[in-house]
Amino acid sequence: MDILSNRIKNMAESATLAMAAKAREYKAKGINVISLSLGEPDFKTPQHIQDGAKAAIDEGKYFAYPPVNGYADLREAISAKFKNENGLEYGPDQIVVSNGAKQSIANIFQAIINEGDEVVVFSPFWVSYSALIELAGGVPVYVKGSIDNDFKATAAQLAEVITSKTKAMIFSSPCNPTGSVFTKAELEAIAEVVLKHENMVVVSDEIYEHINYTGAHASIGAIPGMIDRTVTVNGMAKGFAMTGWRVGYIGAPLWLAKACNKIQGQFTSANCSIAQRAALTALTTNLAPTQEMAKEYLRRREMVKELLDEIPGVKTNVPQGAFYFFPDVSAYFGKSDGTTTINNASDLAMYILDNAHVSVVTGEAFGDPDCIRLSYAASEENLRKAIAQIKEALAKLS
Repeated sequence: MDILSNRIKNMAESATLAMAAKAREYKAKGINVISLSLGEPDFKTPQHIQDGAKAAIDEGKYFAYPPVNGYADLREAISAKFKNENGLEYGPDQIVVSNGAKQSIANIFQAIINEGDEVVVFSPFWVSYSALIELAGGVPVYVKGSIDNDFKATAAQLAEVITSKTKAMIFSSPCNPTGSVFTKAELEAIAEVVLKHENMVVVSDEIYEHINYTGAHASIGAIPGMIDRTVTVNGMAKGFAMTGWRVGYIGAPLWLAKACNKIQGQFTSANCSIAQRAALTALTTNLAPTQEMAKEYLRRREMVKELLDEIPGVKTNVPQGAFYFFPDVSAYFGKSDGTTTINNASDLAMYILDNAHVSVVTGEAFGDPDCIRLSYAASEENLRKAIAQIKEALAKLS
């Protein structure tokens, strides 16, 4: 029987989740695998946020279905956060709370894309962007940044690929997988290009906003003329160590917020009531735990950079945010240990899993086949051990 849709047959599996599943298979066989594949903070959700969720349960008021777009007080808090921290003027009715930022992005593309519409994707990119665009019937158009420019695509490159079919562009800053951060000047140049094209929306993924080592996070929606053309995507997962709570949100032009609310009402309805109360606590109390986590990530970045620089043939830049390195490992292509020949980054990722017992993700999934992604959201002990084991395994290739 073959009744699966072409839609699902053509959809790529998430490479990060696939590698995490493969690592779990190894662990089930008794092989100790150090996982550097998932973008998941290794910190616990701060206690005051947990307490906010517990208080909500004890109050007994949050067991009915919430409004599809989120509780009013949470949307008010998000609106205030956008204004105070990002200079973004989104009213509460322009906020939609979803089941993670991934659903937020899916809602956006389902709301704006018709069959054959093009979406410019700054590459390297988060693995789900292309799948979500294609699922909505769109065509991803990739604009690739190089490691020599910290993997950042430019306004000039953007201008070259816009056509009459271009409906949107999407990028992340700080970026998953590269850790790159766009400066205000770079965003202004991008905005100048976008503003020349009336029917084009910018999707700005800022989920790693609080893990930013530059001291200055810039939002493209705050640039004059851009607030009505920008959907700002954010959430609680990374900066607040709340991955499993599944709370994402957008600020959007009112027409698009209403469209996303309509779609979400049919797909999943509202985000979990208790998770929303935890998110409200996080957004209305101090950021001290978040800032401490960011300091620790920065310390780990410095350590991991030193360790990676000691591995021959591995080329790295210095990521300015998030918690990833995206090294160029193409120097190992064509090499062999006598049993396995490395033809590409996917081969190398599997070789590292098999021989170093460390899970990383192929850069092919992120739009750059010369690279692999590794997360340093892990303990210092595991990071040191993992990179030592990778170095030892790679030394066997010649």
